[in-house]
Amino acid sequence: MKARVTIMPKAGVLDPQGEAIRHALGSLGFQGVDGVRQGKVIELDLAATDRAAAEAEVARMCERLLANTVIESWRVELA
Repeated sequence: MKARVTIMPKAGVLDPQGEAIRHALGSLGFQGVDGVRQGKVIELDLAATDRAAAEAEVARMCERLLANTVIESWRVELA
């Protein structure tokens, strides 16, 4: 089973990388971009065959290592 974890800064958390991207896009002539949030995607190959167990395990991974839960939110997609 494959899991894709998308991690993004929580709303209201300063995102200097997103702001730098927004500024660079404007410098390159791309107008109308009012905001950019920059995050990360982590893909996992799991041995699990039970969907609920896999989702629970990936959630534990996010809470313990993959995401800084104070400033980041995360979403899991299983395939």
